[in-house]
Amino acid sequence: MMTPMTKAARQHEIRTVLETQSIRSQAELADALAQRGVTVTQGTLSRDLVDIGATRVRDETGHMIYHVPTDTETGTVTQSPEATEARLSSLCRELLLAADASANIAVLRTPPGAAQFLASVIDQARLNFVLGTIAGDDAIMVVTRDPNGGQQVAQTFIGYAEQEPKL
Repeated sequence: MMTPMTKAARQHEIRTVLETQSIRSQAELADALAQRGVTVTQGTLSRDLVDIGATRVRDETGHMIYHVPTDTETGTVTQSPEATEARLSSLCRELLLAADASANIAVLRTPPGAAQFLASVIDQARLNFVLGTIAGDDAIMVVTRDPNGGQQVAQTFIGYAEQEPKL
């Protein structure tokens, strides 16, 4: 994956490192980021840590490590896979008019004005077979990870639309 060295991308990498590794110092964090191809000065790293809300806490061994707030600590609700699928299914029932595909692209049709909303929900679901979405007014282009996965992904979203609501 190619990552631009924008502030947002750099902070995403910092958050990823802190969520997956026990990091005790900014120097250790800078080294971990360098292994991921991210070069950052100490001053910038310090500002980024403040921006993402990182704090130092004691780990289970008593060492001070950097900690970044999780979704539940910040008030953002992370849904279970079942809840995510139920939400996708509900929205597809309401908004998906048609789906077609070619190679690794699926095109989903929605009523006017609904494409960006549905695309956002698809992106938030972090489906492992979806590389990303691009939304217009009434159509969403879903790019699949599989070079020939467009048809399967189109069928998956049709399947979501056809699911019976769960009570």
